Amino acid sequence: MEFDKLPKIKLVSSMASLYPLVFQTQFKDKIWGGNKIKTVLGKDYGDLPNCGETWEISGVKGNVSVVKNGSLQGTDLVSLIKTYKEQLVGKHVYEKSGEEFPLLIKFIDANDDLSIQVHPDDALGMKRHNSLGKTEMWYIFEADKGAKLNSGFNKEISKEEYLEHLENKTLDQILNFEEANVGDVFFLPAGRVHYIGKGICLAEIQQTSDITYRIYDFDRKDDKGHLRELHTELALDAIDYKYYGDYKTKYTPAKDQKVEIVQCEYFKTQLLDLDHKQVYNYNHIDSFVIYICFEGSAEISTDNGSETIKKGESILIPACLKDVRISPKGNCKMLETFVP
Repeated sequence: MEFDKLPKIKLVSSMASLYPLVFQTQFKDKIWGGNKIKTVLGKDYGDLPNCGETWEISGVKGNVSVVKNGSLQGTDLVSLIKTYKEQLVGKHVYEKSGEEFPLLIKFIDANDDLSIQVHPDDALGMKRHNSLGKTEMWYIFEADKGAKLNSGFNKEISKEEYLEHLENKTLDQILNFEEANVGDVFFLPAGRVHYIGKGICLAEIQQTSDITYRIYDFDRKDDKGHLRELHTELALDAIDYKYYGDYKTKYTPAKDQKVEIVQCEYFKTQLLDLDHKQVYNYNHIDSFVIYICFEGSAEISTDNGSETIKKGESILIPACLKDVRISPKGNCKMLETFVP
């Protein structure tokens, strides 16, 4: 079951100037969720029994984000794109994605293991669901001692071997497991089998898609006592059965510098670990920019206004705003992501 707190929306009535945009958080009740969205990120999810995910910026149908700050408060993201087009998302992005916002930004709290799963690529997603596929990345900002996750296989396997292990409930013998530590980054292209293990909190950046093929769910039952649906047949043609020797992204942290951690055709993400004021110019990109804060706070200023961002929050900088000043309050750590 999912529980969304969505405010009423309004249409854009005039061409107001764009400014740094903050959106209403959407809280998702998940069977594997916990309470770290509240205790670690400081986000109040109300009377939900627990919260597994927050959707921070979303263009997914039925889950479209709504502005909560400034003159555009109450306006949904799709209406913004219809009105502002390339001013909001960039000419390159608008020509490619139209009125669909291309990225989905989440925080995830895994109080229990998620299901073993896989996502289709664009071709398979369009063929089956009239939807893009789902390539994603994880940045781990909180992890219990000994927490682990799965990314890919520990050897190259055949479809037949995979099915044998699935039937015998021995997938753990062929899955690649990684110890999860704060600061770890994992890039998960569509087709890679994966799951987030118990005790991990992370920020997720992904394509705008909500298509997940559940491979195995540890015989877990929902709140009505039913086993959750599996998608065995759908997953078969989506899975990449190859072995990749190194699944964790390598990078060298640096203070007050942009450190690239992931670049693919869908997004480029850099890590910002800031102690001092930074001035960034984005004339070299043709995209909006999103900041995702997971430690500390900072003031983000543009010529059209400023906003304070703190741990657990995200801000979208429209593509027309090319000069951004970030003033950290003490130490602040964020992800910066945009469409390359």
